[in-house]
Amino acid sequence: GLAIARKLTELQGGTLFFESIQGKGTKFILHISFEISAEEQEKKSHMYQNCSVEGIQVLLVEDNELNMEIAEFLLKEEKMKVTKAWNGREAVEIFENSESGYFDVILMDLMMPQMGGLEATRRIRKMDREDAKSIPVFAMTANAFLDDIAQSKAAGMNEHFSKPLQMEKVIDTIRFYCTTR
Repeated sequence: GLAIARKLTELQGGTLFFESIQGKGTKFILHISFEISAEEQEKKSHMYQNCSVEGIQVLLVEDNELNMEIAEFLLKEEKMKVTKAWNGREAVEIFENSESGYFDVILMDLMMPQMGGLEATRRIRKMDREDAKSIPVFAMTANAFLDDIAQSKAAGMNEHFSKPLQMEKVIDTIRFYCTTR
């Protein structure tokens, strides 16, 4: 059955893989991407465009100074409050030392020195506090292959944005997650 499931998944452009820990069990991860029709995208955009993101606390994790500056500027233009972290290790420490519920969303670069975004997200998700399991974490990366997206999702990220970022799409997604939490 697993071989058939894998073949069907691959025919649809998806991936099927597993993580197994002896004595604990096996987790199967299925990732299939699909396009949202322009009509549905437009409907979703209109639904949340009037929702304010003013005051939303964003943990922005980016090691590239120019990318950090641009993202910070655009987020602040929308009146969001931005806390900056320059690598994954710093992001984990900032999140861990914050009050539960302080941050509303995390924008996480994947490729960084000291600790990458995937590992940082895994560590945040494992923290013993409720917000660590529910906070939206969005990947920001130049890597946009299906395997990269699947790895982001497997690490606990909610969304995967390719660079250069389309900030309007990022902000609409922040609106969506912050109004449905």
